[in-house]
This record gives sequence, structure tokens and C-alpha cells, in this order.
Amino acid sequence: MSEKNVRLGIIGLGAQGGMYAGVIADGKVAGMTLGAIADTDPAKKEVASEKYPDVPFYDDYLAMLDSGDIDAVVTTVPHFDHAEMTITALGKGIHTLTEKPAGIYTKQVEEMNAFAAEHPETTFAIMFNQRTNPVYTDLKELIASGELGKLRHTSWIITTWWRPQAYYDQSAWRATWGGEGGGVLVNQAPHQLDLWQWLCGTPKKVFAKLSFGFQRDIATEDEVNAVVDFGDGATGSFITSTNDIIGTDRLEMLFDKGKVVVDASKKVTITRLKQDERSLSDGMSAEDVGNLFRGKIDTAELYETEVKEYESVWGQQHIDVLTNFAANVNDGTPLIADGAEGINGVRLASGMQLSAWTGREIDLVDYPAEEYLAELNKRIEAEGKFPTRS
Repeated sequence: MSEKNVRLGIIGLGAQGGMYAGVIADGKVAGMTLGAIADTDPAKKEVASEKYPDVPFYDDYLAMLDSGDIDAVVTTVPHFDHAEMTITALGKGIHTLTEKPAGIYTKQVEEMNAFAAEHPETTFAIMFNQRTNPVYTDLKELIASGELGKLRHTSWIITTWWRPQAYYDQSAWRATWGGEGGGVLVNQAPHQLDLWQWLCGTPKKVFAKLSFGFQRDIATEDEVNAVVDFGDGATGSFITSTNDIIGTDRLEMLFDKGKVVVDASKKVTITRLKQDERSLSDGMSAEDVGNLFRGKIDTAELYETEVKEYESVWGQQHIDVLTNFAANVNDGTPLIADGAEGINGVRLASGMQLSAWTGREIDLVDYPAEEYLAELNKRIEAEGKFPTRS
């Protein structure tokens, strides 16, 4: 156990930054203390001075970076600012934990990743806290073992993001192209986009139908239906929205030798075939098929099913990532999520948007980054509230 200590600076004392400050101040993050807080809102200074009177407060994050009060930062700020702040911090030798998503468009994320690669002496991580959920860490291990064989198809319906109009009306930047950079894909669903690729592999192509301001008075997407191509015949579908008050969270993954179904990120049903599906098919006579359809074959001869129920770990996941981040800085413990991995989700989300805007399938390997940025800027200009991006 290391006795080293990381002094974390929080950029942005909003809901997320405030939560991080609280758990660190309460001593829940091993190897980390609250070094300083930066926020441009004067009201946050009052909050900080009341809750953390001994913690330095800065109204300019650059001053905090140069203060000597911190060893690392977390960027709990609007999505567009993640990459720029990360580059600035890393350039000053400050370890950086960037929030998700890594950015809005791939060009800015690629610049961030390239800069981080040139500064290996600093830790660069991203807050993919769902990767600490035992549901998904266990599945990652199972899939990586090869026991289930190759992926054939996967689908994720994740519509548990219901947001009423008042949610969007509370901030002028919410669900705008210039302020937030998108809707459900960049705000609510980045964790699932990351987990999906973490478990199944990075898609090579995407075709998507999105609805913009479908059931809410917003500019960005609140309904998403996407189909991806993983290569080698494997495909997947992703559905998400913010207008389903009942909501569904169901992940399915079909492999050559079995199937996994995850309900509500808590119940996992794993079906293992006694032999791979193609061999089962080839070995069945017409009589066998008839008996199977009439229920005269014991399916236990074909497959067995295991059901696992997991307790909710909500609230612990962010602490786990913060603790891991501190351990990497202090002792070199491997990161749960290297910051460079954030580009996968950004590329997929923006690829879905570009597909919907252009009506064509988007290549995610040879990704048209400049075209996406041009299309995004058209929408930012049309809003007339925010500067375009470069």
C-alpha cells in the first residue's frame, strides 16, 4: 500500500464536480485528497468556502494549474471543453482524468490523444466508471476467454433516460449543437457506447436513423436507431431515447457457442451450447428437427443456462475510478480506462449523427472527420448562439 497522495484539483463545481469533492473530502478515495477547486461562477466560491474552507478556490482553472496546490485534475465541465483543458493540464505536467465523452468531434479528441502520447510522464485517464460494474467486468472476462466463440450479433436497447422538457429548459446550452454538441448520444448514452465496444469490439461501419427534437423542444437527437457492422459478418443494433418514461435496458450478445442477455444491468442470463451452433445444425436430421419443434427433445442435451443476479453498485463506481486513477499516479497501477480509448465512443456517436444527416452508411475506420465537423458547424451557425468549432 502506497503512502503517496494525489492532490486533485476539480475544474467545475457542478453536480458531478461537487460529488467528487464530497467523496474525496470524506476520505473515500484512497491515495487522494482535495487539492483545490476552480469555477468561473462566483456562487460556487461561496459553496466551496462553506463546505471546504481549507481548500484553495480559483476563478480561473489556469491559475489553479500553476498554483502548486495540485498534482492532478478532473474536468467536470461542458463536453466541448474536455479536450482543450486536458491538453492544457497535461502540458503543465498535471495528471488528468477527463470526463466522458472525451469530446464532441474526433478532430479535437485526436489532438488530445496525440498530445497525451507525447507526455507519457503524465497520467491520462477517462471516467468510464461503468467499466467497474461487476456485471460488465465479469462479462468482459467471459468473452475474452473465448468460451462462447465469435460474436454474431448484438443489440442494446437503452431507453432508461427519460427527461422531461423542464430538464432541457434549465440551461440554455442543453441539447444544443453549439453548447452540448448533441443530445442523448453525447449526454446520456456514452457509457453504453463505451461498454458495447469494450465488450464486443469496435464497429467498422454504422448506419443510423435519428430524430431531432422528436418529442422534446430541442435541436438535437432524442431518438436513435442505429445498425453497426463489426466485420466478418457480425452486426449490431443500438436503440436509445429520452422520451420513454417506462424505459428498457437490455443487452443481448449472440456468439457461435452461446448467448448472453443482460437485463437492467443487474440480471445476466448466460446460455452455453454443448457444441457450436453450426455443428448442432449440421448434425441434426429432419426427424431431429421435427422432434425439437414438437418439444420432444430435451434442450438440456443442447444447451445449459446460468442466471446471475447482481446487486446495484451505484455510487461506488466513480469512487473506484478515482481510486484507480490515484493508484496509477502513485504506483503505476494499470488504468481502468486509458484516456485515449475515449475516441471510440465519440467516433461512433458522431458517426450515427453524420449517418442521419447524410442518409448514408459511415465508415468508422476511414472516418470522414472534416465532413462531420463541417456539418456540425452548419447546425451551430443555424442556432446562432455559439461559436463554430475548428
